[in-house]
This record gives sequence, C-alpha cells and structure tokens, in this order.
Amino acid sequence: MAVGSKITGVGGYLPNNLVTNHDLEKMMDTSDEWIRQRTGIEQRYWVDDSTATSDLALEACLAALDDAKLKKEEIDLIVLSTLSGDVDFPGCACFLQAKLGLPGVPALDIRQQCTGFIYGLSIADNFIKCGPYKNVLVVGAEIHSKGMDKTTRGRDISVLFGDGAGAVVLSKTEVNNPETDSHIIFHDLHADGRFAMDLGMPAPGTSHGPNRMDQEMLDKNLHFGVMNGQKVFINAVKKMPETLRHSLNAVEKELSDIDLFLFHQANLRINQKVGDILKIPAEKVFNTVQKYGNTTSATIPLGMRDAIEAGKLRPGMLISLTAFGSGFTWGTIILRF
Repeated sequence: MAVGSKITGVGGYLPNNLVTNHDLEKMMDTSDEWIRQRTGIEQRYWVDDSTATSDLALEACLAALDDAKLKKEEIDLIVLSTLSGDVDFPGCACFLQAKLGLPGVPALDIRQQCTGFIYGLSIADNFIKCGPYKNVLVVGAEIHSKGMDKTTRGRDISVLFGDGAGAVVLSKTEVNNPETDSHIIFHDLHADGRFAMDLGMPAPGTSHGPNRMDQEMLDKNLHFGVMNGQKVFINAVKKMPETLRHSLNAVEKELSDIDLFLFHQANLRINQKVGDILKIPAEKVFNTVQKYGNTTSATIPLGMRDAIEAGKLRPGMLISLTAFGSGFTWGTIILRF
C-alpha cells in the first residue's frame, strides 16, 4: 500500500455574459469566419464590471466541494493558479480563502499561465504524499476580458480569450492496486524562459527602468498582452507530444491505453495538430475551446467538468492532462480517474 492522491470532486464556473464572434465584429476588424478558421473558437464568456477573479474561483470551488461531498472546513490547503489576480499583491488565493471563510488554511498562488493547473495538481499531489494534508483545493481561474485591447490593434490576442474558473478537490488515498485504484500516477513539468516574452504582458514590471508603470508604458500599450503566434504554435505542437510520450514511457503505457486526452484549450488547430502527430482518434480528445475560448489555467478543469457531464469521463478511466503556454511552460499528468 502506498499513499497517493485522487480527484474526488470537480467543479467549474462561467460568467453570464456570452460573447460571440459576431459580437467581436462590432468591436474590431475581424469576422466570425476568420476566428473559426484560425482558432476553432465560436464564443466565450466575459465577466461584468464588478466581478473579480476570486469570485469566479469561489464558485468553482463550491461546486467541486459539493461534488466531493466535503465540507469546506475539511480543506487543508488552497492552490490557485491565475495570471489575472484581484490585485497585484497579495496573492489571489488569499482573497479566495477569505471568501471561502477558511482563516488559517494555507493559500498558495502559482503563476504558470496555461500550464498552471497541471503545475498546481503536481504541487498538491506532493503536499499530500509528503505531509499531513488530506484534502486540497486546486483551482484555475482567469479574467482576461478586463486586460485585453479590444480594438483591431489587439485582435490577434483578444479574439482568443475568455473568462472562467475550474477546480478540483484532491484527496489523500491508499493505492493498493496501482493499475485500478484512482490516483495521480505521474507528472512531468517543464519550462524554457528563453521564450518568456513570446507570449506575455510586459507591464507593469520592474524590468523597464525606475518605474513599474508610467505613461510611456501606457502609450506603448505594454500593459496589453503580446504574442508571437507562429512561435507559440510551433513549440506547442512539438512540446505537447514530447511530454505526453515521455510520461507514458515513464509509466510503461501506450497512447492506446489512454481512455481520454484532455489538452489545454488555447486553439483548436493546435489540439488537432497534436492529435494528428500522435495519431489519436478524435473521439478520445475532449475540447471546449469552441464554447469558452482560452480560459488559461481554467481550461483543463472546465474540460473535466464538461466531459463528466457529457458522459465522456467516468470513474476508472486512464486519462492524460497536457498543456503548453506562456513561460514557455508545458507538462503532462497521467492519472486514473
């Protein structure tokens, strides 16, 4: 018998404001056809003015707790991944902890963008295996709509992103039979900071001179995201298959052994290309980017929630979670659900 961790609850939350590609046509020089052809995205959800990232995270956590049939007081640790915190500091996990009403419970922020949920699950898994923690909330939550250039100038990025949150409860478990018992089997994490600003937001920051933010930075639009789309695509379709193959080799499994593949939802064309490279049957890949756009660290847990509701993800299945994103960061988790 070994100590491990397993997912006992899954939850997600989306804001109410549905924004279609046709709505974006009214804001910038773009078209529904252009967006669909290049990204596969048809719509996304944006928050209203009064909503903060921790508000989305709270709803996702409550849904995950309900699914796990746990009381919030049974949570020992909160791990939150976001690039769009409520404020610059303190960390967003502290605001979430307060809204959950869990004073004293440790709250940890990680900023690994699109790979954040995988990093978060890996961290939580190790906390459970090495310490006294029994139940950990792992959350990915993002509000992109308040930080995008919604004009023609910023369309290459602003058509891609949506707001949302997804969460899981990760709980301590005894692994008696590694082949059949639900648990996280393996995680594989990577980063390459040489490409950091091929997808990022330059300002505010300490790398520009005497001020973290000033009028010159605003005039240069450094407070909006920048992306080298071609470099992101090329690296994503290379690194995602690499980490997935490495992970399967490490646990002595074949691609055919995986019952469901959950990829980060940045661009449907990336996921289709990865599937083609690995020769994965389309019915084994579950995508949500068409409905939600890229919700960054929320995409994988939101996908898990939807896959469960659609009957595509069931207990006992061997699944993989693979992501690539800003940093560059990438990684895979293999687990028995």
